[in-house]
Amino acid sequence: MYALVDCNNFYASCERVFNPTLNGKPVVVLSNNDGCVIARSNEAKDLGIPMGAPAFEYENNFRLNKINVFSSNYALYADMSNRVMMILKSYCPDIEIYSIDESFLLFKGFDNYDLVNYAQEIKQKIYTITKIPVCIGIAPTKALAKVANRIAKKFPKHHNGVYMIDSKEKMVKALKWLKCEDIWGIGRQLSKRLSFIGCKNAYDFTLLSDEYIKRNFSIVELRLKKELLGESVLKLDEVQRKKSIATTRSFEKTINDYENLKERVSTFAVSCAEKLRKEQSKCNIITVFVMTNRFDEKQSFVSNSLSTTLDFDSNSSIVLSKSALFLLDKLVPAEGKVPDYKKAGVIVSAITPDNQAQMNLFHTESPKHKALMSVMDQLNANYGDHMLKLASQDVRRKWKMKQERLSPCYTTRFTDILNVY
Repeated sequence: MYALVDCNNFYASCERVFNPTLNGKPVVVLSNNDGCVIARSNEAKDLGIPMGAPAFEYENNFRLNKINVFSSNYALYADMSNRVMMILKSYCPDIEIYSIDESFLLFKGFDNYDLVNYAQEIKQKIYTITKIPVCIGIAPTKALAKVANRIAKKFPKHHNGVYMIDSKEKMVKALKWLKCEDIWGIGRQLSKRLSFIGCKNAYDFTLLSDEYIKRNFSIVELRLKKELLGESVLKLDEVQRKKSIATTRSFEKTINDYENLKERVSTFAVSCAEKLRKEQSKCNIITVFVMTNRFDEKQSFVSNSLSTTLDFDSNSSIVLSKSALFLLDKLVPAEGKVPDYKKAGVIVSAITPDNQAQMNLFHTESPKHKALMSVMDQLNANYGDHMLKLASQDVRRKWKMKQERLSPCYTTRFTDILNVY
């Protein structure tokens, strides 16, 4: 049996853990640079705040309805997520962390367990330690576990946050209740196509023949149909190495100064290099892009990017910064008028483990770089805030997103730890 453990309104719940006065009140969390709504409490949903709502358009709505608005506090959310996942690992060794607030568990060898009571114990343990509420759905397949979890969330009073599909009758009843657009992996466009052929719910979808699905959709939908009928074809995914790593930012103000833009791109490249070293990986391809504000009617929209292959795999901040600035020189004229750029970024790809990097007979990285990067990482870890930087970076400048409603980092910063009297 599979279980899907899903944290309820995770970002909003994290804010409530350290500010209990928010309980029962509408809460929304905004995206990077306080752009749009990316998380809502149930109270905010009831007030009609849609996902993705632009913050500037809903400012009056927030104020009139006394909605508590927060900037994204990813340091806090990631730490709380890690705490939840560590608890789950103590209850079940077979786990797939599906997202920051969701995990699949495989109850293999739990034949003599009352899984509903066991799930209730997990749910209570998570709440006792973290104060994060969760719902758990249990079923023979991952797709059905998703359905069971949705039922547990929809009817919390009936099932106390845990629901198990363990019979054909329960499965059929659940599939007839679930709308096509709410099926795991079925998007809006596909749900419209299903509605056009008469599929009103998940049960109707399972009645389609395998041949029809293969001919008109894809193997993905065929696997999904088998999952919904109780045949497990989607196994737990192992943690895989990333295919690419990116550092991209929208600037708080537009940048039309080449030297300023150059400093930002160098900093983004250094950030990518640090992420690679943290994962003990190296990259072979680097991409740089710049773009203006697509919503600015005063100037034409500009979006350009360039990529290059490195002579050797690297995770050196020096090598990646130098390569990124080489690409930027090709993208942006150093002299003359520079457009008002609103966003830039650096993406590294062709990632391999650093102990499996392809050697080059004629070009190789300086052996001093590895020791130097190790010292830089250690000093920055000890003293924080990137105290040690490259000369191409501005030592007095720290990147800061627009976060006017940021809550304290209660669990990751000593100065923000709550005082208990």
